[in-house]
Amino acid sequence: MVKSRLWKILAVAALLVSLLPAGVGNAAASLTEVPYTIDSSNQAGWWTPLETYGTGLEYAYMAYNAPGSTEGTHKVYIARRDGAGAWSNIPVMNGSAVAEYNDDVGHNQPSIARDGSGRFHVFASMHNDSWRYFRSDTVGGAPQNHSADMPTSASFKGTYPVLATAPNGDVYLLIRSGDDSAGYRSGRLFRWNNAASAWSQAAVVGTHAGRSFYPNDLVFDANGDLHILFEWSAFVSSALRHELSYIKYRPSNGSFYKADGSVVSVPVSLATADIVQPLALTEAYVQNGGDPGGPGVQSAKLAVDSAGSPKIVYRYREEGSTNFSIKYASFVSGSWSLQTVYDLTQTRAAIDITWTGSVPRVYYTKYSGTDRAYMAVPSGSAGWSLTSIASGKPIERLSVERNANGTDILYLVEVANRKLYYGRN
Repeated sequence: MVKSRLWKILAVAALLVSLLPAGVGNAAASLTEVPYTIDSSNQAGWWTPLETYGTGLEYAYMAYNAPGSTEGTHKVYIARRDGAGAWSNIPVMNGSAVAEYNDDVGHNQPSIARDGSGRFHVFASMHNDSWRYFRSDTVGGAPQNHSADMPTSASFKGTYPVLATAPNGDVYLLIRSGDDSAGYRSGRLFRWNNAASAWSQAAVVGTHAGRSFYPNDLVFDANGDLHILFEWSAFVSSALRHELSYIKYRPSNGSFYKADGSVVSVPVSLATADIVQPLALTEAYVQNGGDPGGPGVQSAKLAVDSAGSPKIVYRYREEGSTNFSIKYASFVSGSWSLQTVYDLTQTRAAIDITWTGSVPRVYYTKYSGTDRAYMAVPSGSAGWSLTSIASGKPIERLSVERNANGTDILYLVEVANRKLYYGRN
């Protein structure tokens, strides 16, 4: 019976693959609705709300905002999918109550990591706030408030926490620090030493007078090097950012590098950072809590190939355009090569990228339409093939992680109907 059922599943999968247009990476997403209602505030572009674990039996952990006790608030949970496909809902605890905070779309969303001992680490609802950090006291247990464990002064304020787990089980955190009195906001890198069960600050990654640092992503390669992606805005803040930047950190020797392998001192500034997307002729830093218009960057994510070379997707509004296009950057022959993946309609600040072993997969969402979530893969010398991954569903936000078995796991948010989807691609 089991073998017969497996044969049928494989046959259906093969049929789906055969029906795909050429060049889309032989991928067909299958979606499962997570059986828990999300809050309308569960939407961000910078976050890392998805974690996967295991080969053979695959586990997924999806941190999310659930409805709060009153409108305008949310509670923090982790939807857990076990290796058999069963779901459980793990509360993130603040003492004896589930952690609950005010809504703040684009800021007060959770990021999660699982360390080498199986403990969850969650940073939630931080918009220039003191630490809101939660960690499991037992393997796989409900995270408890451990904000007092963070190695900073009581005056520390942070925003945009993004997380990544190292091959050795350590966890790294990139976050923007609210150093407002200094006339800038810097980016700081912290390390959870899994063996010692302790946090420390690894480095101040980036600082520039009159500018604010915006974390985008952290990704480890097979050698244990940490790839770091970030962008900059005018101080104090702006929805439009500029000069998308990259550096690599090598924990084994504590050094930082540009994509060409040259060593760079930290904190980097705009004069020393490895800039992926330079300023256009009419592009300028404008201090504006909203969007001042004009060219600029808004959101970015990265992956690495088998050689440890960075592959980057980002949204960029070109000169003369009112839409944010989807761009792809790779480091080729000593310089950054930039391509346009999609620029026909407006997109949302919801993008991600994975590396299949031979080509990148770029994920993005359109602002409107019947189908909004798409995957793109290279096609031809400079073209891209586009495939809808959530037909008929008004997906507005997403996160993607390639698991240990070589499958892209999708975190898809349908804000209008307060639904979260788990996907496999």
